[in-house]
Amino acid sequence: MAESSFIKNGVEFTHQTAPRAVVADLFAHRHLLFQLVRRDIEGRYRGSLFGIFWAFLNPLLMLSVYTIVFGVFLHTRWAGTSSSLQFSVVLFAGLVVFNFFSECVNRAPALIPSNVNFVKKVVFPLELLPWVIVGTALFHACISLAVWTVFSAFVYGTVHWTLVLLPLIFVPLIFLVLGFSWIISSLSVYLRDIGQVIGVLTSVVMFLSPIFYAIESLPKAFQTLLHANPLTFIVEQARQVMIQGGLPDFASLAMFTAVSAVFAWLSLRWFQKARDGFADVL
Repeated sequence: MAESSFIKNGVEFTHQTAPRAVVADLFAHRHLLFQLVRRDIEGRYRGSLFGIFWAFLNPLLMLSVYTIVFGVFLHTRWAGTSSSLQFSVVLFAGLVVFNFFSECVNRAPALIPSNVNFVKKVVFPLELLPWVIVGTALFHACISLAVWTVFSAFVYGTVHWTLVLLPLIFVPLIFLVLGFSWIISSLSVYLRDIGQVIGVLTSVVMFLSPIFYAIESLPKAFQTLLHANPLTFIVEQARQVMIQGGLPDFASLAMFTAVSAVFAWLSLRWFQKARDGFADVL
């Protein structure tokens, strides 16, 4: 069974990294995880005038801004759309995926430094912290999806049943952001400059994803570049079930999920080895 161990104050502590042990540990700490996610969400809006209602206002405001800028001012159109409202539906579907990714990755650098009290507690499962930001991001993604569903029903008059398959498409994305979160959060303890770079990199990823434009509208060389971006596949599959009413590419989705799961597991192993020096650095 894969594990990482270290000795502190004469006591040996073991961090499990075997897949079965990781799942069992996550299940054992499910109540703790729920409380941490709840606290994170409540802390985000505590003290604000509208409170938790901001979770609904933010996607509404974002949808309005993008509709006005790209649909009205720039007259941008997507293949198969005939109005700015239809373009906004397509655009916002891609943003639901990207915003989940960017929220997790952008918060990862501050994850360990902002929870020093947990680092000092040897028995606290630090590997849960990336799950907390994933849980919070999923909450916001669900709110955005609800806004998108109402807006899409208003524009097209219907919502495809294939929308229920969207969680399957989010599974590899969750593995992907968990992997990045474990790596980035651990590296940021030793290299504080990472936090300054991640925001720029996520912006680059956004413009290298088919969010504001269709892949087919680009030259072949640039299409190859976009396909190298793992978010491209997720965004395209999400639009397939959300807008086109088609089934996802199950074979490619299964392969992508397997690769993402292996990446997340390797990232967790890195995190468990790197965490042994967190207390000394912080």
